[in-house]
Amino acid sequence: MKKALPVGVENFEDIIKSDYYYVDKTMLIKELLDLKEKVNLFTRPRRFGKTLNLSMLRYFFEDTGDSGKNECNKKLFQDLKIINTGEMYTSHMGMYPVLNLTLKSAKQETFEKAYFTMQMGIAVEFERHRSIVETGKKLLPSKDYERYVRIAEEKADEKEVRGSLQLFCRCMHAITGKNTVILIDEYDVPLENAYFRGFYGEMVDFIRSLFESALKTNDYLQFAVITGCLRISKESIFTGRNLGYSVS
Repeated sequence: MKKALPVGVENFEDIIKSDYYYVDKTMLIKELLDLKEKVNLFTRPRRFGKTLNLSMLRYFFEDTGDSGKNECNKKLFQDLKIINTGEMYTSHMGMYPVLNLTLKSAKQETFEKAYFTMQMGIAVEFERHRSIVETGKKLLPSKDYERYVRIAEEKADEKEVRGSLQLFCRCMHAITGKNTVILIDEYDVPLENAYFRGFYGEMVDFIRSLFESALKTNDYLQFAVITGCLRISKESIFTGRNLGYSVS
């Protein structure tokens, strides 16, 4: 029986469980671990599988806080190449908190609407990890817990949202003792859109603050992977932040 093509399917778990055709890209995991870069940028054309690759990374690295779910995630990789690379690599399975953020919905006609979609995306990830925070909230400073809840419930002001990714990492480390893996998809969508819509200055200022707090001055970052079509250095998102550029 022929397998179906995963047209429009960008979730790694769905592809494996539904037995779609899948081109094994799991050696990307080995490459990332070998590179040992803190921040990795993958720039590829649209429809090149970037979102699916980030989904694959999430299912491999994420410690969900649920041992049963972690085991289910590990089984997704049982017939794929990464399993045969040895303990040096497979020992990272299910080991880290993962924040998986996509900015593709930030293609809006005003800064306010674009900001709102990004705030919602961040809130979704905070809410996805809410059970971990509620279980370990006694380990958090009260101000960090209160900020976390405000962001999860979309009640935070813009200043708090700008520092949200770093806050997430700090909270996860305080509770789990582990650094966070950050995955950011389509980083350039809000920037490109803002350029053509006339609010580029506001957007680049916001994105710079959001990224710098998480990727430049973050002691609780394991590593980050960023995808998009444009090279991030041309957008001056960071000052003094070295990026690893993969050619995979």
